[in-house]
Amino acid sequence: MPYILISTQIRLETGPTMVGDEYSDPSIMNYLGARKTTMLGNNFSEYHVDEPPRLVLDKLDKIGFRVVSMTGVGQTLVWCLHKVASDTL
Repeated sequence: MPYILISTQIRLETGPTMVGDEYSDPSIMNYLGARKTTMLGNNFSEYHVDEPPRLVLDKLDKIGFRVVSMTGVGQTLVWCLHKVASDTL
């Protein structure tokens, strides 16, 4: 899985950070220490960590992910990262 999105609410830039969806690579989610949650009323799951985005980005950098883009969407900050397929966890 070469792409990953992480996001956080602007008022919560110290965490938690959303690090994946229900289809995310379990080994990467385990490495990040993420927990899978389903919010009441949603029909999908997300992975979250209590750490701020900066620490998550540092961890992903160590395993070969690079930031492709970053944007703000309303009150949410979103980063898109890519990993070259030859890198392994």
